[in-house]
Amino acid sequence: MTRTSPDRPTAAPGTRTLRRDAAENRERLLRAAWEVFAEFGPDAGVEEIARRAGVGMGTLYRRFPTKDALIAALYDEILENILAHTRAAAAEPCGGAGLESVLWHIGAVMSSHHGGLSRLWQAIPPDVDTQRAELWSLVGQLLERARAAGTVRADLTLTDVYLGVLALRSVIDETATQAPDAWRRHLSLVLAGCRPGGQPLEHRPADDSLVARRLAPPAERTG
Repeated sequence: MTRTSPDRPTAAPGTRTLRRDAAENRERLLRAAWEVFAEFGPDAGVEEIARRAGVGMGTLYRRFPTKDALIAALYDEILENILAHTRAAAAEPCGGAGLESVLWHIGAVMSSHHGGLSRLWQAIPPDVDTQRAELWSLVGQLLERARAAGTVRADLTLTDVYLGVLALRSVIDETATQAPDAWRRHLSLVLAGCRPGGQPLEHRPADDSLVARRLAPPAERTG
């Protein structure tokens, strides 16, 4: 006869089903949110998100009490995807290909999740965002490898790369519905300008403080 340990209470009947249903509802809501934001922009109402997910407003608010909470969940989803690829690229043997690989992956992920990307990035205060700090620290390492391997121009800075991603995000937000692959040509042009052999640039790079906030520990960031 099977005996249940008194120190390990068993789950009540139906508990696993409830947990599974809750997880499925959350995934449906996140998928619907991406669709709605892509179609109507970041100001779309949560009522349409609940309708497309096939759940009631009560279910939506149990999963995401506010619209900002929903946006934060979307942010976590997209950034963790990008971060996982960047970690893998950084773990590869030294070489200059990792940086371009990460930038292409960022473009692909943002393109498949377009709709309000600017609002999504702005919604998370930098002082509590440790994922973004890790991401840009790893990108900095990949940039150093690329410079050492001679696959990028020697004067390319992390701020240059950061601004390139900001521009890519804007291109995707502006063109995804009418020209979903336009970002690919834009990124190809950006990468061509990053490679060695070009003429010296006339203008100095932007101050590194633009990206420094992404690298500092949260307790040390200001503004």
